Amino acid sequence: MERLKLIKENRALKEKLRNQSNIAETLLGKSKPLDELRKKIANVANIDTDILITGETGTGKEMVARCLHENSTRCKGNFVAVNCGAMPETIFESELFGYEPGAFPGTQNRRIGKIEFSSGGTLFLDEIESLPMEMQVKLLRVIQERSLERLGSNTLLPLNLRVVCATKSDLLTLVHDGKFREDLYYRLSVLSITTPNLREISDDILFLFQHFVQDAAMRFARPIPEIRDIMIQSLLAHDWPGNVRELKNAAERFVLSDGENPLKNTYHKEDENNE
Repeated sequence: MERLKLIKENRALKEKLRNQSNIAETLLGKSKPLDELRKKIANVANIDTDILITGETGTGKEMVARCLHENSTRCKGNFVAVNCGAMPETIFESELFGYEPGAFPGTQNRRIGKIEFSSGGTLFLDEIESLPMEMQVKLLRVIQERSLERLGSNTLLPLNLRVVCATKSDLLTLVHDGKFREDLYYRLSVLSITTPNLREISDDILFLFQHFVQDAAMRFARPIPEIRDIMIQSLLAHDWPGNVRELKNAAERFVLSDGENPLKNTYHKEDENNE
């Protein structure tokens, strides 16, 4: 029994190390906050519970969700991403729950909704703070019961999924303001992960910029421009409100403009101090 226990622990350790290696290939960086983020993802990837990812815009919340999916036992199932902030309220219910023929005037075919399509895999709800209150009630029921009814149907369909949500807002503040359901918040935040902003991983700015420059040069078939010292100073001085997404866009502009400083017309926080 002791030998069997050691074998199981050894297998679990190897699996965790493999997951960390896979995650490191996706979430690049050498700073301590990123290292801690990768370790946390590896630790919870196979824990089959709902997860809330918080972080500023552009910090890679969907990338974290994909890492959770791809390094879990659900990796062979579908990863279904829904941007709640980009979906019109009028189609929320039909897109998420699906419908039967005749559920609406003119509907002749059955439609499988996003929730049902994610069964066996992961449902990722981005910008969950944008979900209308009416839909929050219905989503809470799905999460609690792990079943749903398509619109126009009375048949309960069992679901086998993990729900991962992401938000750039403070959901507890929204709860206190009456804009987000308290019971849904606590149901979604069984486990939580926070993505660091670029200011917290400033040691990785130059490393990530060089990586994005090489990637852009390959995609656009352009030579890699020289990154001068003044350019490095500009990169490190910038506040990066758009975080990694903004940094990647800057690297692409740098390549496409043949080495012109992509930040020359952008705001720097030291400009405000000088004023």
